Amino acid sequence: MELRPYQAEVAKAILESIQGNRGLTFSVEIARQGGKNELSAHLEVLLLTMFMSAGGNAVKCSPTFKPQTIISMSRLKERLDDFGFAGIWFTEAGYMLRLGNARQIFLSAEESASVVGHTADILLEIDESQDVAKDKYTKEFRPMASASNVTTVHYGTTWDDSTLLEEIKQTNLELEKKDGIKRHFRFDWQEVGKYSPHYKAFVEAERDRLGQDHPLFRTQYALVPIRGGGGLLTSQQIAQMMGKHPRLGRWQGRGIFVAGIDFAGEEEQLEDEILTRPGRDATVITIAEVILPTTDYMTKEPVIHVVEHYAWVGKKHAELYPQMVDILKNVWHCSRIVTDATGIGEPITSFLQKSLGSKVIPFKFTQRTKSEAGFDLLAAINSGRLKLYKQDGSDDYRELMFELEKARSVYRPNQTLNFFVDPSDGHDDYLISLALVVQAAAKYAPRKAKGQSPHL
Repeated sequence: MELRPYQAEVAKAILESIQGNRGLTFSVEIARQGGKNELSAHLEVLLLTMFMSAGGNAVKCSPTFKPQTIISMSRLKERLDDFGFAGIWFTEAGYMLRLGNARQIFLSAEESASVVGHTADILLEIDESQDVAKDKYTKEFRPMASASNVTTVHYGTTWDDSTLLEEIKQTNLELEKKDGIKRHFRFDWQEVGKYSPHYKAFVEAERDRLGQDHPLFRTQYALVPIRGGGGLLTSQQIAQMMGKHPRLGRWQGRGIFVAGIDFAGEEEQLEDEILTRPGRDATVITIAEVILPTTDYMTKEPVIHVVEHYAWVGKKHAELYPQMVDILKNVWHCSRIVTDATGIGEPITSFLQKSLGSKVIPFKFTQRTKSEAGFDLLAAINSGRLKLYKQDGSDDYRELMFELEKARSVYRPNQTLNFFVDPSDGHDDYLISLALVVQAAAKYAPRKAKGQSPHL
């Protein structure tokens, strides 16, 4: 079996623990698309071969049955065929693969999954351990290894300092200080890139697109955990947004302009969490020029120049309709308009669509979509593509700067982001409108994966 040196190092340590009945628990962090799942599949083939006569069960759990568990099963089937076992292995009960007397059992770690009763006496694998609930692992999966003192492996990429994977990792590092046995393995994108020039080039392009401080780049490729919540933006990131272009009053007869609109309204509760603050009382339109990439720009994606703001406080939406339509259609000739279509924003968006057509794109905030908008905003800032008009002493500029400085971030265990201004600090209308104008500009950028790619 041909493995890259870093994969072989992990496989050797796991096999030594199994053969010596040492019952060690390992944590393995490999950068996204770095071959973590290929390593797992190769190990499973080898162990099924070693135990096909003596028999035994190996157990692997994934955060979800579909698609993660199914993908793992399919990969193992392919590798068994590759190594000459076609027609010899069998599927049992839809979630087990048997080779001789040995079985590889695939289980879901979803909260509702019933897994009690299974026993691992060869190996216990926890895939994407950062996404597995600690209680589920402790109460239902960890006991599977107890009867035979089975070796356990946690695979994944880092997220924050509260995940199961991070907990296992820190325990392993402490144990290594005491007995010198290496239990934690970490291979970031630079290590993987030593053996794959194409991979290195891809990740370097992602670094340029997202910025090296983007949460997804830090966690998925650099393997640096996020340390809880805090400010959404650093002072350096805010400074990076400062542009040199002037604030404009209207369309100049050329250029591509887009808009992001955040409507004033009552508080909106999404899923189990309030994602927008109560008491919001301003409707904000952010206008930006989209500058398509040329050889003069370092990035291959368009630059976004914010050129104007409009804000209304305490004004009824019905009174704003004709004014907004005139601004978007006649003053700026906007090519694309993204609106907050959550709650009260839905009927207003519908009205704008009737007047302006398909160029009006509704954006409904949910936990997932707001997270995507937040990550896209950070990517535009970190890559230097998002620039604000130069400081003009206006109330709009001061309020925008205030909201950027006060913006908070919360990184959830399911690898999503929430961003907001705490109600006790103020409003976030300009912040949300800015995030929406980045979405509006996205039409002119080739869309790429954000780190949640299918695993190798």
